[in-house]
Amino acid sequence: MINVSLPVIYSNASCGGDGRGALVSLKGSPFVFSQKTNIFTVVGCNTLLIANGKESAVFGCQSKCAGANFTSSKYSACSEREGCCQSSVPLNLQGFGVDFEEESGDEGCKYAFLGSDSGVYDLRPSDKVPGMLEWGIANNTKYALDLQGRGRYNESFYCTKFKSLSSEVEGIIYRYRSYSVNSGEILSAQCYCRKGYHGNAYLSGGCEDIDKCNSRCPGTCVNTGTSFRCVGGGKTKFILIGVGAGLGALLLCLVLWGLYKYIKKRKEIKLKEKNFKRNGGLLLECELSFEGHVEKNKLFNSKDLEKATNNFNEDRILGRGGQGTVYKGMLTDGKIVAIKKSKAIDEGKVEQFINEVLILSQINHRNIVKLLGCCLETEVPLLVYEFIPNGTLYQYLHDPMEEYHVSWDTRLRIATEIAGALFYLHSAASIPIYHRDIKSTNILLDEKYRAKVADFGASKSVSLDQTHVTTLVQGTFGYLDPEYFQSSQFTDKSDVYSFGVVLVELLTGQKPISSLREQEGRSLATYFIISMEENRLFDIVDAQVLKEGKKEEIASVADLAKRCLNLNGRNRPTMKEVAMELEGMRKLPNPLGIQQNQEDREAAESYATACKSSKSNIDADVTTFSDVQPFLPSETW
Repeated sequence: MINVSLPVIYSNASCGGDGRGALVSLKGSPFVFSQKTNIFTVVGCNTLLIANGKESAVFGCQSKCAGANFTSSKYSACSEREGCCQSSVPLNLQGFGVDFEEESGDEGCKYAFLGSDSGVYDLRPSDKVPGMLEWGIANNTKYALDLQGRGRYNESFYCTKFKSLSSEVEGIIYRYRSYSVNSGEILSAQCYCRKGYHGNAYLSGGCEDIDKCNSRCPGTCVNTGTSFRCVGGGKTKFILIGVGAGLGALLLCLVLWGLYKYIKKRKEIKLKEKNFKRNGGLLLECELSFEGHVEKNKLFNSKDLEKATNNFNEDRILGRGGQGTVYKGMLTDGKIVAIKKSKAIDEGKVEQFINEVLILSQINHRNIVKLLGCCLETEVPLLVYEFIPNGTLYQYLHDPMEEYHVSWDTRLRIATEIAGALFYLHSAASIPIYHRDIKSTNILLDEKYRAKVADFGASKSVSLDQTHVTTLVQGTFGYLDPEYFQSSQFTDKSDVYSFGVVLVELLTGQKPISSLREQEGRSLATYFIISMEENRLFDIVDAQVLKEGKKEEIASVADLAKRCLNLNGRNRPTMKEVAMELEGMRKLPNPLGIQQNQEDREAAESYATACKSSKSNIDADVTTFSDVQPFLPSETW
């Protein structure tokens, strides 16, 4: 098949052409107009067109117009419309001439052409239209005979029909078609080079062998003509396959590992968000933003605290108890802190928990352990406090190593500091706070052996107009207010009672509960009251206190302790009154003060050294509901 441009034949010069209907002829060439792909078209009203082919029948068509003005349009619009008709092309047409016969005498513009039926082009007068020609080789030519001989073609041809045959030789594929042209036969051949060859199949020897060994071959390549084969190189091939498979598997593993890490990280983030919301994080953020004290209460993230405690290693534990476990940790800035891992909080008390965290974060008193912040991303809340290095008051008073004694002046100072801290909580803080668990194990001593009130796990904040809070009884036996135990109503005077027990501990050096005392005196508070009533105060006072303190001073402190332990809460003094009395006692002239202070420092330094190598010995008879030794340094540090 060949694409060519064919002329348009006009009826007269008014169409824009030269008015000549020239004969279109392919005579003497091996070409014919393709019957399959061409069609004959006439444009113009009421026109009979007759086309004559010298070697074929007459053909043509007649166009009609019913009075409408003809306007040319696209070629595809000729079907079933006025002013246009089409006719098929006869088989083996090599030339034709056109005669226009007008039925109504209309001498308007008319034209005809033979063109491709697959094209869509303008019907307006034009000099050329696209068409398709078929070509072949005359059967009686030397080249045709040569093709037949090389293709071993021995089958007869017929003018009325054709056969498609195939033959392969020397890399050439022949496809033949025969038809009659000018009383002879034309052999229409389409020739292709076989697979493995390239070149011009119509020329003798035109198809050349392709060097298949230019293709990739891991071994030695042997050309077999139509194909090739590789000899050897099998090991290299398998090695390459193995390396490729290994790299692919490694890449797949890396992709899967990355996907696993991504999914795990997403789950951790979602879990942290869930814990943060459940533990009241959104409420805390809102309060911090509203009240503008973000710096006062920092929100720590869980990874920093895990790193600070070596993933909450057992070696970092400072203490355990009813309120949770306390760990020693070091933050990224090098600051040592105590991290309290609280027990799970009731969802109904989240708002109360956050409120108390906010209140405690605002406490700023030198004798109260400072709450530095919290972490709410974990399953249970984490509270971060300042770290107090020198243990608890309980250790100093009841340690079995008798060579270390706490002087009277130190005891009086510690009592004054504790009273001042409780007075601050009850009266001077922005919102009154009841500690609810004052005891010697919750009194810590810093590097200068100053008292620090700690463990606010049981603390309650109250409004200014409240006189008490009603709760489930919570506290430590030996320190628990009997009135609170019976009524479940905790008041500021309940903290006063607990402080009175601590004051008696400082006076006597005895434990709050002991099986060594008689049945009625197992409670230190009861034992002390009975001794006071029987005028046996100086029989139970610690020997170090008797040695260093004045009897009048000791008696005054004992009387204050007795008033704090009154069974009727209304008859107890307030913490403000207690703090003022103790402060007044400390300001009294004391000629032994200088000597005692020196002894205090020596004893404290000796004790600090001893604490690093020995564990505290806490009386097993002391039963508590809450934590003991919340910030006590671990012996592994």
